[in-house]
Amino acid sequence: MSLPFVRHRRLRQSAAIRGMVRETVLTADDFIQPIYVTFGTGVKSEISSMPGVYRFSLDMLEEELKEIVDLGIPAVLLFGIPETKDSVGTSAFIENGIVQEATRLIKKLYPHLLVVADTCLCEYTDHGHCGMVHTYELDGQVCGDVLNDESLELHVKTAVSQAKAGADIIAPSNMMDGFVQAIRAGLDENGFQHIPIMSYSVKYSSAFYGPFRDAADSAPQFGDRKSYQMDPANSREAIRESESDVAEGADMLMVKPALSYLDIMRQVKDRFDLPLVAYNVSGEYAMVKAAAQNGWVDEKAITLEILLSMKRAGADIIITYSAKDAARWLAEK
Repeated sequence: MSLPFVRHRRLRQSAAIRGMVRETVLTADDFIQPIYVTFGTGVKSEISSMPGVYRFSLDMLEEELKEIVDLGIPAVLLFGIPETKDSVGTSAFIENGIVQEATRLIKKLYPHLLVVADTCLCEYTDHGHCGMVHTYELDGQVCGDVLNDESLELHVKTAVSQAKAGADIIAPSNMMDGFVQAIRAGLDENGFQHIPIMSYSVKYSSAFYGPFRDAADSAPQFGDRKSYQMDPANSREAIRESESDVAEGADMLMVKPALSYLDIMRQVKDRFDLPLVAYNVSGEYAMVKAAAQNGWVDEKAITLEILLSMKRAGADIIITYSAKDAARWLAEK
């Protein structure tokens, strides 16, 4: 007898069959674990808005690194919280900056663990913006304009300093026009032609960054970042930004945040033949943690589903604060 429908469920009958026909697979090799490093000694302080995520002083870092390596996670992304800040973010590019010192330590302890250095100024400037600013007063309030071209020189100095310290990948997140070209030229001129650039190509001005700004003490002291980060309403602009970065020499493209921008990730993946990085950002992580602590969601199931959705949308690499948990859960499976 001819049946008027197709029996799709035949391929869902058992775990073995489902595993055999599964189209998308997560592994620990997909993940990069962010780490916050800070000055001082004996510091391992949990970030209140990001349960399970800590700021580490250098003397407390080894245990965290060992756990990451033992779980098979291949890379870390370093963010620094400096002891001093100024108007040009000097602590971002000095030889003994906190990220530079952490990089040297990591490469000494675990030479094969990849170090990705976030290249930005917002954690290091006293005004909290990602570049140099021209400030002025308007109606009794301090205002400012972020200076694009003048800022590029500082980002180049930061990238070169990070490469000299041993960073394997430079990840500029500042969203200044021309930043990839400037950093590529600076790295090449200083003998770092082999160092790849993981560009924050598509970085939206997002409300999902709130916990990160607490963690890195990087909230802007006036205004916001809407004049240089992207409008969440725009998708064609993401293609223009990515085209520019490809032309300027980026080796990897990133979409940040990831979860609310899966459509953007798919567009970038379909258009450009470079590895695509998804950044599962602090607010996305914090929402799941809060819901799990209240018993509203199954943290393991929902976290793995979120990460799987990013890979299905086209991500080759996922930066996530859940990297360690996800690696454990996947190993259990």
